[in-house]
Amino acid sequence: MHRRRTALVLSAAIAAAAPLLTACGSEAHPGAAAVVGGQRITVAQLEGRVNEVREAQRAAVPDETQYQQVLASTGSLTRDTLHNLVLDRVLHRAARDEGIAVTRKEVLQMRAGLEQQAGGAKGLQTAWLQKYGIAPKRLDDNLRLQLEAQKLAAKLGTDTSQPAFWKALSKASDELHIDLNPRYGSWDVQKSSRVDATAPWVREVTTTAQQQPA
Repeated sequence: MHRRRTALVLSAAIAAAAPLLTACGSEAHPGAAAVVGGQRITVAQLEGRVNEVREAQRAAVPDETQYQQVLASTGSLTRDTLHNLVLDRVLHRAARDEGIAVTRKEVLQMRAGLEQQAGGAKGLQTAWLQKYGIAPKRLDDNLRLQLEAQKLAAKLGTDTSQPAFWKALSKASDELHIDLNPRYGSWDVQKSSRVDATAPWVREVTTTAQQQPA
């Protein structure tokens, strides 16, 4: 389904980043994981989103051994979550620039269709949690993102895998002057994607109870 491809395309951008770094530096924004369009995404907000996912994973996988395997397989969750938080704002800006809006009714219609495919609401929540790291409470927000992406691509006469779509996101990234805390890498304006920092002394801090890298 095109809708599933859209979600995959946006999530796959996490892994597709090339080493074309932009300037970053959060010394001027203490406590910020990122600053997007002058608005802070705080470390506390980021950790809150990560904890939502971890709590959902814990509930879905009560077996301790299996849960540890889930933690090991999602070790980049914090960075991936920040990527998505920034990309959400980039996509929303690009959609707004094109006069695109998404209604609550459209979100509910998309959700109903996906739930039918997934065998119910629980099946859809589990699929989005496992495949995209989206906590159940954030599912509607993510579907709104997918709809914005679809509408933007249609307005541009393309699809979400084509350069024209990502060019629009690149323009929005540039407009928003994205600044990431070096702990989490930097933002590649051309690809609208986060790039990992390579400095050996940059270390991620986590406050999760397990003290697992996220």
